[in-house]
Amino acid sequence: MKKLIALLIATLMLSVPVWASSYQYISAADLKDKIDNNAQGLLLDIQVEGEFDEHHIPGAVATFAYPVKSDTDKEKLQTFIVQAKEKSAPITIVCPRGGGGAKRAYDYLKEQGVAESRLKILEGGQAKWPY
Repeated sequence: MKKLIALLIATLMLSVPVWASSYQYISAADLKDKIDNNAQGLLLDIQVEGEFDEHHIPGAVATFAYPVKSDTDKEKLQTFIVQAKEKSAPITIVCPRGGGGAKRAYDYLKEQGVAESRLKILEGGQAKWPY
C-alpha cells in the first residue's frame, strides 16, 4: 500500500508542470502602479472595436484582434509586433477577460520572436480593471 501511495504522489508531482500555467500575469493594482510611475511599457489591447471604444486603459494600443484565432485576427497584431521588436519594454496584453484571447496573443507574440520575459497578461482583463 505504501508503494502505491508513493507511486501516486510521484506521478502527481511529475504532472504538476502540465497543469501549471506557463503564462505570466500582472494584477490591475500592479499595472496601475506602473502606469502612475510611467513604467507600464507597451499595452496591447486586443478587445473588439466596440468594447475598446466603451472602455480601455489610456495609452493602450488598439488592435481589435480578439479572439486571436484566425489568420485575419493574427494579421491585426503585425503592426504592434513590429513596434514591440523595436523596443525592449515590457508588454501587457489586455483582452476582455484575461483568458483565451490573451493566451493566444501571448503565444503568437512568442512565435513571432518577442521575448517571453517581456510578456504579461492583465489578470481578469479589461472586465476586472477598476480604475
